[in-house]
Amino acid sequence: MTEARIYQPAKTAMQSGRNNTRNWVLEFEPAEAKRPDSLMGWTGSGDMNGQVRMRFDSKESAVAFAEKKGLAFRVQESMTRRIMPKNYAAIFGFHRPF
Repeated sequence: MTEARIYQPAKTAMQSGRNNTRNWVLEFEPAEAKRPDSLMGWTGSGDMNGQVRMRFDSKESAVAFAEKKGLAFRVQESMTRRIMPKNYAAIFGFHRPF
């Protein structure tokens, strides 16, 4: 039986907003290693659960779904975002680090 992972995705470097980071995602851990195809050079595996990614509005609904389906799962808590207060005058401050 494969294990599922429930997590909240981080913001990618290509995004300026945080739109896709509010949902929780349930995806399965890989059951087998990926291998290259000798003829075409593509990478693939026989693991079909690796293609499944489900989005939920909250962590509780993702956990309830996994428990209802009898899946082994682990919850990966997200890091809290720290916002550093900044102002324009701090650029010209005497004690600013270089």
